[in-house]
Order: sequence, then structure tokens, then C-alpha cells
Amino acid sequence: MNSRKTFIAAILLLLAIPVLANQTLTLHSPDGNQLLTVEQRANGNIFYQLTYKGKTVIAPSAMGLRLKEPAISLTAFNIPFIDSSATDNTWTQPWGEQAVVRNNYKELILHTETKGDKPVRVRIVFRLFNEGLGFRYEFPEQPNLNHFVVDQEGTQFAMTGDHKAFWIPGDFDTNEYAYYTSTLSKVDASGGGFAQEIHAKTSFDKNAVQTPLMMKSADGLYINIHEAALVNYPAMNLVVDKSNFTFTSHLVPDAVGNAAYLQTPARTPWRTINVSDKAANILMSRMILNLNEPAKTNDVSWIHPGKFVGVWWEMHVGISSWDYSGGQVGSQQATKVPHGANTANVKRYIDFAAANGIPAVLVEGWNTGWEDWFGQWKEDVFDFVTPYPDFNVKELSEYAKAKGVKIIMHHETSGSVTNYERWMDTAYRFMKQYGYDAVKTGYVGRIIPRGEHHDGQWMVKHYERVAQKTMNYHIMVDMHEPVRPTGLQRTYPNWLACEAARGNEFNAWSVGNAPDHETILPFTRLMGGPMDYTPGIFKIKMSSYNPAKTEQVHTTLAKQLALYVTMYSPLQMAADLPENYNAHMDAFQFIKDVPVDWTESRVLDAEPGDYIIEARKGKGTDSWFLGAITDENARTVKINPDFLDPNRWYHAVVYRDADDADWKANPEAYMIEKLNVFSGRQISVNLAPGGGCAISFVPFTAEETAAFKKEGAKIMKEYSKKKH
Repeated sequence: MNSRKTFIAAILLLLAIPVLANQTLTLHSPDGNQLLTVEQRANGNIFYQLTYKGKTVIAPSAMGLRLKEPAISLTAFNIPFIDSSATDNTWTQPWGEQAVVRNNYKELILHTETKGDKPVRVRIVFRLFNEGLGFRYEFPEQPNLNHFVVDQEGTQFAMTGDHKAFWIPGDFDTNEYAYYTSTLSKVDASGGGFAQEIHAKTSFDKNAVQTPLMMKSADGLYINIHEAALVNYPAMNLVVDKSNFTFTSHLVPDAVGNAAYLQTPARTPWRTINVSDKAANILMSRMILNLNEPAKTNDVSWIHPGKFVGVWWEMHVGISSWDYSGGQVGSQQATKVPHGANTANVKRYIDFAAANGIPAVLVEGWNTGWEDWFGQWKEDVFDFVTPYPDFNVKELSEYAKAKGVKIIMHHETSGSVTNYERWMDTAYRFMKQYGYDAVKTGYVGRIIPRGEHHDGQWMVKHYERVAQKTMNYHIMVDMHEPVRPTGLQRTYPNWLACEAARGNEFNAWSVGNAPDHETILPFTRLMGGPMDYTPGIFKIKMSSYNPAKTEQVHTTLAKQLALYVTMYSPLQMAADLPENYNAHMDAFQFIKDVPVDWTESRVLDAEPGDYIIEARKGKGTDSWFLGAITDENARTVKINPDFLDPNRWYHAVVYRDADDADWKANPEAYMIEKLNVFSGRQISVNLAPGGGCAISFVPFTAEETAAFKKEGAKIMKEYSKKKH
């Protein structure tokens, strides 16, 4: 412990002792805006309360767990002693939205024990940041508790009113629902919502919602509830009592109804509450990252964030198949279509990637097994090493290497997770043999072992095993259909991305994603970590592929560009077909230019469900990139680029909606404008309904600066006069 931390800890302990005598403890965040109050009532029950700038965020809320074996209710405690401390340090991410992260919090630890002859000891740990609160339960080694089974967790989050909420139904198996926006009193998850195209779902309560849950109070507070460091424990859903707007945690059960099997020492994930009076601050928070453990490897030299194209979207739009026989997997199309993952077609993608500086190509449907598994609760579908006859692994690996392109492996497990665990080592050795250093995994369907859920403890442990084993093989991983992320990319920096939400592909063959979808996701799903959303669709209407189809992407083309900034991922797909990019190479230039790894990120303005304006500085460059997106409403955004170096001029390329653009009526209409700008020059951009804009800011070279010096000095002088 450093001297600053020790000194503050001593002060906090001195302050806490007399307060404990009154059965109430208080703790302020480092900036003083957040106030945690912990109260022990006469019956031994412990309640916590959180306020922000004097406004109540969480009213007094109960804490505790219920064990099944031994049958104990961990709700009434004695508190023999407490610990407290303060931490303020920084750490560097190997990749991320922010290169350097500040970790600044005050900590309060209640060392509690149950009453009776054989007390069970539980530590309740609170960490209060400027952004909000994290807390968890810890079980030290002890004589009266060794192996134990968690039945349910009784943690509550008592809201102060009927807040506006952005939510999806509580579920044990999927988070691919479309978002609802309603007050808490109007939450109704009956039947699992309207997203009936989801294959495996298990809704359980009409009043249940998933985390991350985003809310806005009537008095202007933005509140987000989630969890951090989900390890060896089931995911948490929330069930709301509409009579008092109190949420109670509900853990995903296993096949026999238990929540978790633990052995001391053990601990739960952190329960997190982000709060601010500015929506942008919610998106800027790094609290969930800070609550995760540091990286399990010191060697990150082999981890390379990047962009990729792939044999993928063509299957979703129905012009090719995952299946070698041409039968389309799933419900997208019943007629025969060509097999997409054939050697010649993959070479076409490799050529496109090489010509445009895209470092990787994803290939789905390359391996045997796609013929008959979809919808069947079938084991041993894939072996992950046997290609279809028209996919030449050796030839394509050599071809890609000669072109300076990597191929990304695809492992669809079909939900048969025990089968995948048997094959992992063999499959990863196969990858290394042929030069693959990244894999996209998939968990479509109901889980095997039968009765387990995607978000239960067994699967949570599996995802971590995959992250650890791929790390051992120096393989990067992108997981689809997993549990929602909770910041574990800090601990496993090779775990580059997840899907774990309703992605762009739903626009190809279902009711799709409403225009506000991408303005909600950063406030919900992305709070826990990067999302492989697969942006970059240029051919918006699916009738382009089949005149009978009415589906479409619910954005403009310009908004698809902006998503590369607002939907963070270190692994970003240019998801459309090469021919669609070739038809719009001027717009594709932004996808080529935009980085996937950042030194700094700033949310300039945001409102969940309405709009987001965000700017990021590319790592290793002096260039900035901005994305602005809107919901179904047209907006005019005024961008003050005060994030730019005030001593430099920049070339700004603005990719915006055309004046007559509209996500439904005219989605592919865009304009590209070039400006010379500096830090003080405001830019005004009109966003179409469902639209957006993307801007690159590249600093002048020394030669350009010299040539522009006279004109620039004159403009700056005139601007200075106006300003003053």
C-alpha cells in the first residue's frame, strides 16, 4: 500500500468508528458527489443507499444471499470490524477506448458474520468511484463454510420513482431482443417480447429485465445497473416490484434449479451502479473495467486489433449458404443457393482485403456439419478441423499469407458445448498449423449439457476456459451468443469482442433493429465491453437481392459509417459484400481510414434512445475521428471540435446524409465534403431520420502548414476578434 493510500485509510477508519456505534456508515466518492450510506438495522439486516449531488439514486436497499446447502439465509449479521482505504492510480490498456485508465475510488469493507453458534463469515466490499458504486460479497476460508450452494441472491436496487427505462426481457439464454423504452411501471416481458425469431430463449417473469439496464429519472439522473467481473457465477437479471419500483436480483439457474456451486475462498461478481446528471458521463465511465482483475499475461505482443471482411453477410441476405449442399441453414431461405465458403469465393475476399488494407477475412461455413443441425438438440455436430470438399485449407492459407492477409477461423458449436470442449485443443492446434490467429465462436441453439443455460454458471466458466485456452495458444477470440460481457477483456486481453446483443444481421431477415437501436446499445450492452456489431452495410434494402423481400437496414448509409466510432470494438467488420463497396469507394474510404484502437475517446453529447456524438483519437496518430448518430428523428448537430490540438490545422472529411436522405425512403443518399478546420471552428451537420455522419480530422503536414500559414493566420485573427 502506498503512503497516500495508507494515510487516507487511517483517516477513514478514525471517522468510521464513532459512526459504526450509531449503526450507520457513510463514504464519499473522491470528488464528493457520490455518497454511500450503509445502515445496520436492529435485526442485523444491512441496507445500502446511494445519493448523487444530494439526490437519492438508490433508496435504502436490502443485501444478502440465500444458500441451499447448507440451508442458511445470509441476511442478518454482526459486524465485528470494518476496513477502509482509498486508491488512486493509473494503468495502461493494450487496446481500448482509452490508452491510460485512471482507477480512483474509496473502499469500505464490512467484515460480517451470521448470528448463532456457528457463524458464517461474509465480507461485503464497497468501492465508490466518481462514476458510481460497485459492491460484492466475499467468502473467506473458514471452519463453518467450505463447499456451498447458492440458491438465490437477495440484493435489491430500490429506485426512487417510475423511471424511464431502456430494457430487454429477462432471459436465461439470449440477449438478442429488440429494446423497449418505457417507464418501470410499463415493463412487461410476457412471452419474451416480440423478437420471436430468436432460436433459443428462456424468459421467466413478466417483470424481469436484463442488465445492463439504463434508466433516466424525472429529476434528470442517468442510472445504469450492471455487474463486473462475472467469473464462476451466473449472470444477474432484475425483477421489478412495480408497487415500489424496487429491483431484486435473480440469478440464472442450472439444470436442477441451483444458482452456483462454490468453495471458499469465493466471491460474487461486482454489482455496479453508474450514475451522473450527464448522459455522456455514463458512456465515458471506466468503472466496470477497473473492477476487473489485471491481465493474466504480460505478453500482449501477439494481440492485434483490426478490421476484417468476410464470407458472412452473403449468407444472411440469402445469396449463398453455410451448407455445402446449398440448403440454407435456418429460416432465411428455403431454396438451394451456392455454398459461400468455396476456395474461389474466399480468394475474392482476400484480394479485396489486400487491395484495401483490410488485414483479415472471416470465413463461415467452411467445415462439415452445417447440413442438418439447426434447430436440433444434437451433439457432435462439428469437429472443427474437417473442411468441405470445395474449401482448400492449405491453398487458401498460403494464398492469404502471400497477400499479407490473415484468415479468421469460425467455430460454430451449435450449442453442443461439451463437444467443443473435447475438440478445443485439436482445433486450436489446427489453427496454428495453418496460420490462423483469431477465432469467432458461436453458441446458436440450446446448450448441451442439456438443461444448462447460456448465462448460467456452467457456461460462464466455459467462456472463461475458452478465453484462457485461446490465450495459451496466442489466439484472439470473438464470442457470439455468449453471456453479456462484464469487463473481462481487461483480464483476458485476447478476448477482443463479443456479440451478446441484437446485431446488424437481424436487419437482413427479420423485423430488424429500429432506428433508435444503435443509440441505446452504447448505454446498455456496450457498458460491459466491445460488441462485434458488424457495421458497414451499404446496400440497405434487401430487395436488391430478392425483389420479394421487404426487409432493410434501418439506418442510412452515412450512419453505418458513424457506427465505426460510436459502436466500439477492437475487431470491426466491414460487413457488406466487396461489390457493394466497390460501387461506393469514396464512402468506403472512411472504413479504410478509421482506426479500431484509440488513445483517447470523448463523448461530446448524448441522450439514450435519441442521439450520440463521439470523437476518438487513433492510437499512434494525431488524427481524430467523429461519429454522430440519431434515432428516427432528423437533427442538426453542432460540433465544436475543441478536442483538436489548438495549435494545428486539420483536413476534415465529412461523410454525411444527403439533404433528401431518409432511413426508409432514401437511405443510400450521402454527401462527402472537405473542410480545413481548427479547434475553434464549429461544424454544423444535418442528420437525416435514422441517419448520421462520420468525420475524419487529419492534421496538416509541416509543408501544408507552411503553405497555409498566411491564410490561416488571417482566419485565426478574424475568429479571435469575433470571439472577444
